Amino acid sequence: MLKLGFSLTSFTYSRFISFLCKVKNFGLIERLLEDMVKYGAIPDMWSYNIYINLLCKENQLDRALEVMQTMLQKGSDPDVVTYTTVLQGLSKNGRYELAVKLWREMVGRGILPDGITCGVLVFGLCKRGEVDLAYDLSVDAMKRKVPLSVSVYNALIHGYCQAGEVKKAQAIEEFMRKNGCVPDLVTYNIELNYCCNNSMLEEAAKLLKKMERSPIKPDTYSYNQFLKALCKANRIDSAYNLLVNTMEKRSLCDTVSYNTMIRAYCWARETQKAYRMFEEMGGKGVEADVITFTILINAFFKKGRADLAENLLDRMLQKGLSPDRVLYTTMVDHLCKTGRIDQGQKFFRDMERLRITPDVICYNALINGLFRAFRVTEAMQYYEDMQRNGCHPDEVTYKVIIGGLIREKKLTTACKVWDQMMENGFTLDAALSKTLTNAIQSKDATVMNMSTGTNRL
Repeated sequence: MLKLGFSLTSFTYSRFISFLCKVKNFGLIERLLEDMVKYGAIPDMWSYNIYINLLCKENQLDRALEVMQTMLQKGSDPDVVTYTTVLQGLSKNGRYELAVKLWREMVGRGILPDGITCGVLVFGLCKRGEVDLAYDLSVDAMKRKVPLSVSVYNALIHGYCQAGEVKKAQAIEEFMRKNGCVPDLVTYNIELNYCCNNSMLEEAAKLLKKMERSPIKPDTYSYNQFLKALCKANRIDSAYNLLVNTMEKRSLCDTVSYNTMIRAYCWARETQKAYRMFEEMGGKGVEADVITFTILINAFFKKGRADLAENLLDRMLQKGLSPDRVLYTTMVDHLCKTGRIDQGQKFFRDMERLRITPDVICYNALINGLFRAFRVTEAMQYYEDMQRNGCHPDEVTYKVIIGGLIREKKLTTACKVWDQMMENGFTLDAALSKTLTNAIQSKDATVMNMSTGTNRL
């Protein structure tokens, strides 16, 4: 067009760049920007922001920062949208030091951050555990009359609760009230979660009562947190009363509620009560999930009731639920411990067929079962397979294998595995180490005696 005597305006360039951003044609965008520099045209703010947004989405953050510098050099100063976009990109990629530096540059240039900009950085810093820095930036924003949303306050409260600094969290809540920002359900649940996780049951109960009297009523999550705390404190009767007299009456029960109670009864070895709750779930419109079945199956295996455990597995499959890694591992472990190795291997193969990656606990259960059945070759094959599949042996794996190899008098292989164990930073316990050493010495003595006897002949 230029050769034909036509010239493109900044507006034309800008609209063309905006279109190219939609199709992510970075090469042509860069060529157009170079042409604009050559012919003295400057893209408008709208085009710059669209391009910078695209760069951030594609994780080309360094290039986005370069474009911002180009804007400053060309007299097209970045606005609050530009800064917010890049801050969000930097935060998502964990580049918080640069994000904070950019925030301070923005404020220093007289650009007032809005609540969204502040929130982007505060959320990221709180998630990283740098709550004090997030608080300082929030205070700086408030000094500049930037209104903060309830979600920003909640991020700070949650961050301080996570750090165990509950007094600071409470101070933030008081501060948000004074600034006309009303706490919401999330605020209360953050505080309730802190009380429950730290066994502060009286405080949690008071907070629930306060919520019940206020316009912000507890939800299912609120009650589930308190239910879990009561069970953890072994106050199972109180938990059951809460479930029946409050949660069920207010239709605030879900699968998590029942799973919490069933798990508590199983821990207390009251499997009959756990099973009864499981049977009641369906009648109350609450569906059992994989976790429900896993808890009960594991409990019945431990109690020696394999028949009930296997019956539950059949019921689970009839419901169309697929076992997860935890349940498969439970089944493999039980079958191997009871000598049904082939069935254990079948479950293991089912896992692989369904692309459920066995973890080290599952491998250990199978390898241990094979050694106990004197199937050493197969056990060692699984040991090789687990490493090839990226599953790293742990201390239990090495002890099981070395112990099994010693029993089978395969001492050369046992020493080789021992070397691998030490290379990976594990040590053999004193008893097994002594057993291996004694076995090696005994073998050496036998070989020496045989050699001496041959010489005498």
